[in-house]
This record gives sequence, C-alpha cells and structure tokens, in this order.
Amino acid sequence: MRIGIIGSGGIGANLVRKLSAAGHAVQVANRRGPRSLTELVTRPGVTAVTLDEVGRDIDVLITSIPFARIPDLRPVVARLPRQVPVADTSNYHPRRDGRIAEIDGGKPHGVWIEEQLDHPVVRAWNALLQTTLADKGRSKGAAGRLAVPVAGSDPAAKEPVMGLVDDTGFDPVDAGTVGDAWRMQAGTPAYCTELNAEQLRKALALADHDAAMVRREAALAIIASWEPGGPIFEDIVALNRAAAGLHRLFD
Repeated sequence: MRIGIIGSGGIGANLVRKLSAAGHAVQVANRRGPRSLTELVTRPGVTAVTLDEVGRDIDVLITSIPFARIPDLRPVVARLPRQVPVADTSNYHPRRDGRIAEIDGGKPHGVWIEEQLDHPVVRAWNALLQTTLADKGRSKGAAGRLAVPVAGSDPAAKEPVMGLVDDTGFDPVDAGTVGDAWRMQAGTPAYCTELNAEQLRKALALADHDAAMVRREAALAIIASWEPGGPIFEDIVALNRAAAGLHRLFD
C-alpha cells in the first residue's frame, strides 16, 4: 500500500518504521522539510517529501501532528480524492494546544477534525502511547497481543486503516463512527490502558463522556506534578487504568 504520513514525532516516526517494515511504500513529511528526516529515509521503502508533495498518488494519508495544528493541513487534504482515507492519531491537550471551545463543550475530536479538514476521517493509534506503539506490537495471533480502537463513519475508509493497525502489531477493534470516537479519547477506559481486544471492547462500552473530561484534567494535573525528567510510560498506563477503575475489572 502507498501511505503518506505527516508528522515525525513519537507516533509518526514509529508508524513510518512499522509500516515500512511491513512492506508498505511510505512518504513522510513534516514542517521542517526532508533534510530533518535523514534517519527515517534510511529504511527501505521510505521517501522524505515536502508538505506540498505529500499525499500525491497514495492510498491512505496518516496525520500525526499536535491537535491544534490540524486546520493547517486543510490545503494538503484538499488535494486528496474523497476515497483516500485520512487517519488521524492526534489528541487534544489543552496545556499544549490551548483551549478549543467546541472540544471543551463536548464535541468529539474526530467530528471536529472532519470539520476542519472537510474530509472523512478515521481515528486510529491515538489511544496508545508512543512507547507502546514502538515496543509492544506482536505478530497476529500472538498471545498477549494488545488492541487499538479505530473509529470512522465510512466503512470503506475504516477497513484499510484497520489493516494498517494490524500491520503495526496490534489487533484493530472497531470503535464505531467518528461521532463515537469520544469513547477512545483521554480519560476514557480505552485510552492508553494497554488492553487486549476483548478487554478493549468492554472498555469502550464503559466510557462515560462527562467522567472522561474530569479524569482527563485530573490525570494531566497529576502528570504535570511529577518530578522533572518525565515519568516512565508504565506510570502513565497505570495512572490511566486507575483513573478508569480498570483494576477492578482486568487486573
């Protein structure tokens, strides 16, 4: 498959590595330009391109940039045929993105992104940490394989993205429409809690919209209070699981 990826941070770079290793042809672009992508283009099947070039002659575009910058991509997405899915990995973090009134008012992230891009969007890989993506993928059918929720309103767009999730080493779980994607946002039981497919389906069903917003703010405040140098990812997973009460169900 021919894939374009915008963004080379923790999630974007790991998707380049995983998907190229799975045999896909990957274009990667970021704001800094191709010269900043030297390490990634050493991998077979990876080409560094500019933002003006990315998305030409591809089957799927993956966007992996800070949430508040999504509207900047509208000119890039406007070049795509409508049948080319846009898979977005971003998450709204007010401390980084600033406050977005519509999101704070309860609009699902995926719905907001679709409105900004005027293009069908599939939400994927946003509900796992970059370290989980990098280190915890397993081959299909392997014991202990973790799962990733995928939400989108167009089944034809969602299907190839679910296949790519599988290629990165995780079981794809259908999380419903883009309007249902709030069930995999920060503060929900499905968000960065490292569950298998059966557990993830239960976690999606347990999601409570109002509680999720409270838990998100509380978790971010706790993480911000930790010592400089940053927590290890196991601490973040444990915090998310505890906030959602998953220890009572799955531990």
